[in-house]
Amino acid sequence: MPLLGLLASEGFEGMERICLRAKFRCCECLRCCGRRDPRPRTVWLGHPEKRDQRYPRNVINNQKYNFFTFLPGVLFNQFKYFFNLYFLFLACSQFVPEMRLGALYTYWVPLGFVLAVTIIREAVEEIRCYMRDKEVNSQIYSKLTARGTVKVKSSSIQVGDLIIVEKNQRVPADMIFLRTSEKNGSCFLRTDQLDGETDWKLRLPVSCTQRLPTASDLLQIRSYVYAEEPNIDIHNFVGTFTREDSDPPVNESLSIENTLWASTVIASGTVVGVVLYTGRELRSVMNTSNPRSKIGLFDLEVNCLTKILFGALVVVSLVMVALQHFAGRWYLQIIRFLLLFSNIIPISLRVNLDMGKIVYSWMIRRDSKIPGTVVRSSTIPEQLGRISYLLTDKTGTLTQNEMVFKRLHLGTVAYGLDSMDEVQSHIFSIYTQSQEPPALKGPTLATKVRKTLSSRVHEAVKAIALCHNVTPVYESNGVTDQAEAERHYEDSCRVYQAASPDEVALVQWTESIGLTLVGRDQSSVQLRTPGGHILNYTILQIFPFTYESKRMGIIVRDESTGEITFYMKGADVVMAGIVQYNDWLEEECGNMAREGLRVLVVAKKSLTEEQYQDFEARYVQAKLSVHDRSLKVATVIESLEMEMELLCLTGVEDQLQADVRPTLETLRNAGMKVWMLTGDKLETATCTAKNAHLVTRTQDIHIFRLVTNRGEAHLELNAFRRKHDCALVISGDSLEVCLKYYEYEFMELACQCPAVVCCRCAPTQKAQIVRLLQERTGKLTCAVGDGGNDVSMIQEADCGVGVEGKEGKQASLAADFSITQFKHLGRLLMVHGRNSYKRSAALSQFVIHRSLCISTMQAVFSSVFYFASVPLYQGFLIIGYSTLYTMFPVFSLVLDKDVKSEVAMLYPELYKDLLKGRPLSYKTFLIWVLISIYQGSIIMYGALLLFESEFVHIVAISFTSLILTELLMVALTIQTWHWLMIVAELLSLSCYIASLVFLHEFIDVYFIATLSFLWKVSVITLVSCLPLYFLKYLRRRFSPPSYSKLTS
Repeated sequence: MPLLGLLASEGFEGMERICLRAKFRCCECLRCCGRRDPRPRTVWLGHPEKRDQRYPRNVINNQKYNFFTFLPGVLFNQFKYFFNLYFLFLACSQFVPEMRLGALYTYWVPLGFVLAVTIIREAVEEIRCYMRDKEVNSQIYSKLTARGTVKVKSSSIQVGDLIIVEKNQRVPADMIFLRTSEKNGSCFLRTDQLDGETDWKLRLPVSCTQRLPTASDLLQIRSYVYAEEPNIDIHNFVGTFTREDSDPPVNESLSIENTLWASTVIASGTVVGVVLYTGRELRSVMNTSNPRSKIGLFDLEVNCLTKILFGALVVVSLVMVALQHFAGRWYLQIIRFLLLFSNIIPISLRVNLDMGKIVYSWMIRRDSKIPGTVVRSSTIPEQLGRISYLLTDKTGTLTQNEMVFKRLHLGTVAYGLDSMDEVQSHIFSIYTQSQEPPALKGPTLATKVRKTLSSRVHEAVKAIALCHNVTPVYESNGVTDQAEAERHYEDSCRVYQAASPDEVALVQWTESIGLTLVGRDQSSVQLRTPGGHILNYTILQIFPFTYESKRMGIIVRDESTGEITFYMKGADVVMAGIVQYNDWLEEECGNMAREGLRVLVVAKKSLTEEQYQDFEARYVQAKLSVHDRSLKVATVIESLEMEMELLCLTGVEDQLQADVRPTLETLRNAGMKVWMLTGDKLETATCTAKNAHLVTRTQDIHIFRLVTNRGEAHLELNAFRRKHDCALVISGDSLEVCLKYYEYEFMELACQCPAVVCCRCAPTQKAQIVRLLQERTGKLTCAVGDGGNDVSMIQEADCGVGVEGKEGKQASLAADFSITQFKHLGRLLMVHGRNSYKRSAALSQFVIHRSLCISTMQAVFSSVFYFASVPLYQGFLIIGYSTLYTMFPVFSLVLDKDVKSEVAMLYPELYKDLLKGRPLSYKTFLIWVLISIYQGSIIMYGALLLFESEFVHIVAISFTSLILTELLMVALTIQTWHWLMIVAELLSLSCYIASLVFLHEFIDVYFIATLSFLWKVSVITLVSCLPLYFLKYLRRRFSPPSYSKLTS
């Protein structure tokens, strides 16, 4: 089986502990368990055999056990429950002659059955998990060797291998980028599965290896990479590349720009990389935690009730011995009474609940309204019915990560999706008024008179088409080859590449209305007009977007007229102080932001040749300065950013997943608080929160400003404390400072918010937030995500749900439940979670009632016969009571439901009732205890009063009355009848009647055929059940439950 490859989120400081925990995982791990601390490494290109230390295998492992640890692990997890440990002690005690009360099989068979069911269930889940991991580990990649290119599995990749990764293929290991097929000598990387960011990342190959004529030459040179030790930081890397066989030797420094981390996806071209880290040393793996066995809150509550029952068992045993005045070997008598009343704690409870969980899991998988849903952990379906906090990822979970251009606003007029044809007609009219493009007419558009609407639209569209970092790339489509497509600007072969999907959406929009970006390199841009004319622009300067500046700019020269124009676009908060005064910018930005659109302000400034030359001289001088370079460069650029002409506002929407808004509304109405934890930017996260109605239109948003120390955090927390009913937006850096100094105060305030958005969150921070919510509130949490960066959060939560994403299945494989769309979460919780919890609550209390009834009868029997420790029922009667005679009707309660699934979805408020834990509480438990004592006493005293002469008649009357009472009580408990329930009732009754022939050792067969037997059993059964039916009617009449109005 695959080797455990997951490392605790705290990094390598916890490595020794992880090593010890996994010590028995497999032979591979046995060899590794004595390894030293991680250290820097030297990796020779294409020569994995030259390694200077042992490296882990490149496998993904989501299993909890392996072949050697499975049985010990499962047994340990079972016997750490007080419940199962008690029954093990009970069964072992029967080997002592003085303590034996009956045949050994009456104790060992039920315990063995319970353990067998558990072991089989865990084995099935482990095998499924193993097969899923095997599928991921068996993905095929190309490897460069001296014999040429060979195919290898992902799990066979070693440190030092040269791996070829195609476009849209997942990177299988942490690698250094050596070569690309792209002409511009770089590639884009999609990292949303690693860090949650939607922006693509630009990666640069090692320049020495990129200059080699072919990829196979990588094997001909003597070169190596010296890399830092494996660590948890996905945003930084330190290393060097050295080529020894050149004269002089080549040394290049390596940074994050030269890396290809595992779990990222190549977005452009084909790349070659050398493998640096594998297996548990991958950055993505080190940001996840070990898979753990989750114990449901419901199981803990049942475990607590069994402890109470054990206390009752001890008390009853002591009372019995005390009433004998502790005569003789009283300590042995105590043990015998403990064994005699052991039915007070039902061994069948565990097996009934476990089998119920299997049925719930089967129902979830078979639900046609949530197709593709997979239950990966069948031990916690009841958790789904009591979720108080839902923590969700953004990218790929709430959104599709597909940007759509929605709005163009010019101040006096706005264009939406339904009026884009007007924009198209304006552009068409501008470029067809004359055979020449408008730029060639010069003075007509540069006049001082008020500009026409068409010219304003044209200026705005041209600015959007020029001010960006998008590169059009041409690919062969099977009909046209790449070179020809690039020469003729073939539309069908063109693909846009950019770091931000927002920019691609803007350029695709300009193409849709007629102004198409057809070419771009380091120094020029080519646009095509609706008439097919090519406009050429020279790029003079480009100022890239940064998180600090929140804007990007470009200076271009129109080659046909020589005009120099400075275009800029950015966030409204910074652009408001750069553009000329206007009275509409702030208001319209606010309106568009409230619609959940990402707003960009676009502006321009015309420059003369003298102005540009002066700027360029100052700019070059600033870039050459040694001290305060960045400050001086920013100052020079800011000298241009004054009194710019405001052209337009653009609104881009990140498309939400289907039915996200109604699903979130349903969850809120069900009493859940929704937190969004994302690695994306603050502005993007805020827009999505508004768009998804995570934050309602009437709610204020408090954006927690960036804090770096204790004092700033204190002031900002005080400011936040004064806000009421306000959603919180906070960045990961500020969150870290707050949790360091004011953990309790921050969590107290955050838990009061209707919604919380945490942006720029690292994977380990997501898990930390989940853990703090569990500790501070004591409520159940559910984490939903689709990427590798969500695995820690999913594994830490009480209930982890993975959405099968476009870029991989890491979250889906590590989750307890896997869904195909976010909207399926509503039905999973409202219907299946609610039903699972209510059914298990009813089932557990009924099984306890069944056992308490027979224990009460035993207590009455012993007290009547001078407190003798003699069993009332022996042999098959005691086993048959909890299996053959009552098991099917009792277990059929897993099919019961109080309302139809459509009603549960329509009224999510029904779910809110479960958050208080009322279906299984001390109150309901006490009610069932009293019912059990009443019925057990009535049946036993009735049998003692009505029997005639022989003891065997007592057994016949009482046992038959007990079976009938249980069958009637099941009928009383059921709220919605299913045909299988009726079959179970009739089958159990038939089995009992048929088995009477074989029970002559315990029951007088001739007596049960008499009329006397029948009327006595009927009277006792009616007296034990009729009052309860009457009480149920009164309760429904005068104090109906909340769902009763919906079912009437």
